[in-house]
Amino acid sequence: MSALDPVKVPHALAASYDKGFGEEGRAWIAALPGLVEDLLDRWELNRDGAAAAGEASLVLPVLGGDGTRAVLKLQLPRAETTAALVGLRTWNGRGMVRLLDDDPASGTMLLERLDGARTLASVEDDDTAIRILAELLARLVSVEAPPGLRSLGDVATAMLERVTEAVTALTDPVDRQVLRGWAAVVAELAGEPGDRMLHWDLHYDNILAGEREPWLAIDPEPLAGDPGFDLWPALDSRWDDVVARDPSRVVRRRFDLLTEVLGLDRARATGWTLGRLLQNALWDIEDGATVLAPASVAMAEALLNRD
Repeated sequence: MSALDPVKVPHALAASYDKGFGEEGRAWIAALPGLVEDLLDRWELNRDGAAAAGEASLVLPVLGGDGTRAVLKLQLPRAETTAALVGLRTWNGRGMVRLLDDDPASGTMLLERLDGARTLASVEDDDTAIRILAELLARLVSVEAPPGLRSLGDVATAMLERVTEAVTALTDPVDRQVLRGWAAVVAELAGEPGDRMLHWDLHYDNILAGEREPWLAIDPEPLAGDPGFDLWPALDSRWDDVVARDPSRVVRRRFDLLTEVLGLDRARATGWTLGRLLQNALWDIEDGATVLAPASVAMAEALLNRD
């Protein structure tokens, strides 16, 4: 349906796939322009602007035959892609970008078009922004996770199995003690991981302005678990601004607003937030880190050392 030149894959996306997936990634990137044309023809779509790239996907604005404004989101089919489709179908547009069509074989989604230039980060007042996020998150986690989604229990078990080795990679004895402390808290919670459908990455830049609703979430990475495990991305949002103000105060204020709106037990939510910090630390150590991230330490101290 498009008479334009073949879509150009942004260099950053090609480099990311080359680094992350090697030959498989390079082959997928090479085939991407042809895949775009096939899908445009199959779904009777016309291109409606330049392609953009997310961290792992190509996003192309399109128009349907009836004038519907949408976007094609293309990414290498993986378990995460399948989980995202499960989540999008289950939420069915309630607080979430709406899935219009999909092609699981190619990892492609046809999504309603939101305002990609206006994220929740554009809302300057932090209390207003965090409350908008919290109200969206409350709607999302009100849904029971469908069968087949990865469980937070499995995630927690896998994390705890890696802690002993990870500790040896840290050079500072204080960091080692902190990591063990986070793991001990997760071990206490792991037996009751929860059954809500989590977004897993709901920060300010994953909430876009829309027409159907003022704000809608995008890019879910669905997981079945306790909503407390979903708070860290919000607490970490716009972190440079948090550091420039009063990190302890801002983190506590955000945490209190989130737990109030979601109706969460604060001690349990604190524990699962430490679980996210543990997860991030384990990923960092896998990538060669030998110290804990200062932001993670500051966030943990803010939550644990309250007056």
